[in-house]
Amino acid sequence: MNNTLILFPFLKNEKFYRQPCATLDESVALAQAIALTVVKSDLIPLRTIKAPTFIGKGAIDSYCSFIKENQIDVVIMVCRLSPLQQRNLEKIWQTKVIDKTALILEIFGQRARTKEGALQVELAHLTYARSRLVRSWTHLERQRGGSGFLGGPGETQIELDRRLIDEDIVKIKKELEEVKKTRALHRRARKRVPFPVVALVGYTNAGKSTLFNYLTKANVFAKDMLFASLDPTMRQIKLPSGQVAVLSDTVGFVSDLPTELIMAFRATLEEVLEADVIVHVRDYHHPDTLAQKKDVERVLCDLGLKETVENELLEALNKIDLFDENEKNMIINQKKRKPKEYPISALTGKGVDALLKAVEETLNKDRKTFKLSIPVSDGKSLANLYQKGQIISRKDNEKTITLLVRLKPEDERLFKSFIVYSRKNND
Repeated sequence: MNNTLILFPFLKNEKFYRQPCATLDESVALAQAIALTVVKSDLIPLRTIKAPTFIGKGAIDSYCSFIKENQIDVVIMVCRLSPLQQRNLEKIWQTKVIDKTALILEIFGQRARTKEGALQVELAHLTYARSRLVRSWTHLERQRGGSGFLGGPGETQIELDRRLIDEDIVKIKKELEEVKKTRALHRRARKRVPFPVVALVGYTNAGKSTLFNYLTKANVFAKDMLFASLDPTMRQIKLPSGQVAVLSDTVGFVSDLPTELIMAFRATLEEVLEADVIVHVRDYHHPDTLAQKKDVERVLCDLGLKETVENELLEALNKIDLFDENEKNMIINQKKRKPKEYPISALTGKGVDALLKAVEETLNKDRKTFKLSIPVSDGKSLANLYQKGQIISRKDNEKTITLLVRLKPEDERLFKSFIVYSRKNND
């Protein structure tokens, strides 16, 4: 049954950009996402952090009888515990204790479906386990070195385990590199077609996969739970003008994402780095929507996308179907005056057309549309055009091929001799 107690210890004098109760509620949802039975969740205000146990003796003692009476199988501490703190709490409470990092790793382990996702989770698990290795063997003698039976067996065991983990990490990183190479080949193939890439990003459970399914008619796992999808999924979509693009659904972000996970899931987020347009899907009905927005934008900036966040990020304000009619109309009218914000319902499709139009306008803002006439015999120029431009229409005649195509300014000169006329995309 896995009866669970969730505790969020926080410093009283520390400023939070989100309410502590919201962080606690999110942690409860994380636990429920992997079918843990949350018996109780509590906030623990702290004056200072205690080095041996993180929380003070009074707080620890107050939960001893509760843990015993309710047969608590696991206590989740919504913080980053050191190996020593974790071991001391387990010894006092006589039950399993994990921190937020371990909880998220557990969720990732259950949700990952592709080979890449599984490898990334395993890498994150090993990186996390390696950092806790030293304290795991403090019950063994570690006072003396040397060979044979005179050396400290604890030191030998630690070094052995560390070496085994390091070997596994190296092996997994090599496998991930192969996966990255495969994905890079796929990206190059898409560029030869070429289809622009539109990436959906957002906080976990914001509705990215629901929007992805609505736009692509795919059957990606989408459910009202945190981290419902972990693996990157890509499908073709048609934009309002008929232009084809590739839509990418990415892993959801969460507050205080552990360093191990940011590094391990870098390959997944590479699709975001390669994207031509990024759509930030927000749960606009969530009481902490602004704090979630900051979390997502902070990660994107860490990935080197600060300029995109500041100037080109499109925001899909999702779940407006959860508001009453007056609130919904007020949001829609208000957002008409704010560029790059589009109220939508991924569930019903309301507002999605306006979002797609904005995506297309963003994709083509630097391109001009040209009508070209290329001789049928000039296969090389035709192939080059398909590689460089975005084909809107094509008409084959006996001697020539007439195409309507969008080109970047730097590619215009390559096809100058074939241009019949040009026009701006908004003409």
